[in-house]
Amino acid sequence: MKLDLTGHIVMSGLINAHDHLEFNLFPRLGNGPYADAGEWARDIYHPDRSPVREHLRVPKPVRLWWGALKNLLSGVTTVSHHNPYEPAVFGPDFPVRVVRRFAWAHSLEFEPNIPLRFRSAPKSPFLIHAGEGTDATSRAELAQLDALRVLTPRTAVIHGVAFQEAELALMRRRKAALIWCPTSNLQMLGRTVSRAILNSDLPIALATDSALSAPVDLRDELKVARRYLPAARLREMVTTIPSKILRVKHNDWIAVETKGDPFFTGHVSLVVVRNQIRLISPTLARQLPSVRDFQPLTLEERPTVLVAADVKALTRAAKRHLGSDLYLAGKRVHPC
Repeated sequence: MKLDLTGHIVMSGLINAHDHLEFNLFPRLGNGPYADAGEWARDIYHPDRSPVREHLRVPKPVRLWWGALKNLLSGVTTVSHHNPYEPAVFGPDFPVRVVRRFAWAHSLEFEPNIPLRFRSAPKSPFLIHAGEGTDATSRAELAQLDALRVLTPRTAVIHGVAFQEAELALMRRRKAALIWCPTSNLQMLGRTVSRAILNSDLPIALATDSALSAPVDLRDELKVARRYLPAARLREMVTTIPSKILRVKHNDWIAVETKGDPFFTGHVSLVVVRNQIRLISPTLARQLPSVRDFQPLTLEERPTVLVAADVKALTRAAKRHLGSDLYLAGKRVHPC
């Protein structure tokens, strides 16, 4: 089958290097700025209170699917999910690829045996939250990881807001990488990674985190990141650099309208994952022989698209616990 993509630019699918997929129906929680992520977590996590209580009642597979749809709508075809891999959910029908070969730990505060986690996948990337704060304790976390011998070329540190020149030098020596989530940092901590680090030669990938701290998708995140870095650098941060950090190579691709810069203003009209169309605009869908495998999805301030997902069932399953108003990464989901 051939599609006429006149008026579009075709490019590789984007990579979101850090997300917690099951938390993207949540509202943003907390009233920062906080000194560190631990303080934020203790403030917002009350599973017996609203709104956390109601959101946790939504079945996890449903929440994971909504997290995938958030990414799909922004042209993301591969996501690094920073929680246990769910093989029963992340199968061939799941709309985006989820990185499977990696080791991870949440953080020094919440993981009792980081070296064991590091050794769990000895030839794969190792991802961990660190430096997610503005205090001295957060800054010291990189040296602690180094003392544990888990700061290596395999390691990608998520956040790194507290890091300064000494930490940059240490990451360079160990050939480690950084995953940058500016919206999450700004909302939680009131600041993000230093410009000295952002403008360094350190491998840095851009990512969204979850709606708990950042009600955005990757295209929103690119606009925020544009305040700090030139467009050409940001394009690398959502394509070639995370591909190297996460050690993933896929031939997935997307088509974006050529109105304006495709990374920042053009709407995603087509997403192809594993050689299958997962998202298509209604205009392009007219070229298909059938659209019965697709359902419409509309978020506020975004055009309607057709996705290869049972949007009606996912909406019912979420609204059963959350009521009539449903939000995905901060954007209202309009009725099907």
